[in-house]
Amino acid sequence: MSAYDYDLFVIGAGSGGVRAARMSAGHGARVAVAEEYRVGGTCVIRGCVPKKLFVYASHFAEEFEASRGFGWTPGEARFDWARLIANKDREIDRLNGLYIKGLKAAGVEILQTRARLKDAHTVHLEAEGRDVTADKILIATGAWPFVPDVEGAGHGITSNEAFHLDRLPDHITIVGGGYIAVEFAGIFNGLGVKTTLVYRGDEILRGFDDDLRAGLHEAMDAKGIDVRVMSDIERIAPAGEGGYEVTLNSGDVLATGLVMYATGRVPNAEGLGLEAAGVKRGWNGHVAVDEYSQTSVPNIYAVGDVTDRVNLTPVAIREGAAFAETVFNDNPTAVDHETIASAVFSQPEIGTVGLTEAEARERLNSVDIYKSAFRPMKHTLSGLDERMIMKLVVDGESDVVVGCHILGDGAGEMIQALGIAVRMGATKADFDATVAVHPTAAEELVTMREKWQPARAAAE
Repeated sequence: MSAYDYDLFVIGAGSGGVRAARMSAGHGARVAVAEEYRVGGTCVIRGCVPKKLFVYASHFAEEFEASRGFGWTPGEARFDWARLIANKDREIDRLNGLYIKGLKAAGVEILQTRARLKDAHTVHLEAEGRDVTADKILIATGAWPFVPDVEGAGHGITSNEAFHLDRLPDHITIVGGGYIAVEFAGIFNGLGVKTTLVYRGDEILRGFDDDLRAGLHEAMDAKGIDVRVMSDIERIAPAGEGGYEVTLNSGDVLATGLVMYATGRVPNAEGLGLEAAGVKRGWNGHVAVDEYSQTSVPNIYAVGDVTDRVNLTPVAIREGAAFAETVFNDNPTAVDHETIASAVFSQPEIGTVGLTEAEARERLNSVDIYKSAFRPMKHTLSGLDERMIMKLVVDGESDVVVGCHILGDGAGEMIQALGIAVRMGATKADFDATVAVHPTAAEELVTMREKWQPARAAAE
């Protein structure tokens, strides 16, 4: 008989925690999971899933207009924000129910409470006012929006609140230049809201390939989004009729109906009792772990955004699965955090995997670039002047494709398959030997033959 109440206690029922709990229970462990909000975590409840639904909603106005070039005469279209919110909430409730059902079917006990460590094996359940013990403990509490210390910042919202607005503002000012910022800029702009994006850096999407950064910026400008780089907010003050005045470091003052901060996320590790248990934390408060997600305390592990490795939902899921295999199936499994494909659901969207051109030039002796920028077939009749960018970054010595970057419709779908090829070490010759699918935009990836020459690019 075990000396502990549970073999595994999971704090946080997001994507990583749920996967770890279910798989561990499947290996015979007695598992409980504590969640203080809703089962499903950020991605399902107030992140990836509702955001993608909003992205779909925001596309229709442009699609209605584009249909004219294909012979359609669209009638009067009216958008109902309240209906979208209600339908989104219904879908989130459905997914939340499926997560709960899956946990229960696996034999996992769900505890609706905030949990806090008292020592390496003891967890205090705040809502119930009692302690439980566990042999192994897994921290899977994710991350939380970061808001800078700016005068009046409390008047703003974050992505958490953006999914529950009572009404759409006439004008929104979004602060930040990362993927959340550009995605919500596209959403609100597509829904008819005057949109301004304020970013302190020299170009949006720091860390992405420079061609895609510049290409998306140009596309956002063309869609009417006011993108202001090298700008930051110094003060937010209430103005008449529920609006705000936003003072920028340039001295400009913007009148806006809503300010949304999308200035990054920080590990959600405060108030968990990590210090009491002796768990070491990293430079920004993240839970420090090794390649097997083990913390400085041997029986305590952590997965997902709280560890600040690669902060993507599928990565958290993979880490949760690897934890279960390692700890409860006697199969030590480390997650490879290199060469992970990802998408940005901006408008147009981005798909990317591997090294950017800048990273490749830093790491490799020789780099070949293959790049194509073109107007996709759909827009030859749509009337929209939107271009696609496709780019391959190739190791000039080995011919291995070390990076693939796409801007345009369907980029997110394409990059999933391309991620397999890049991770397997496909060469440019492999791409060249692949017969194109015609007519598609993706065929450009296997038909680009000429190396991109910077000198030629400058001449053009």
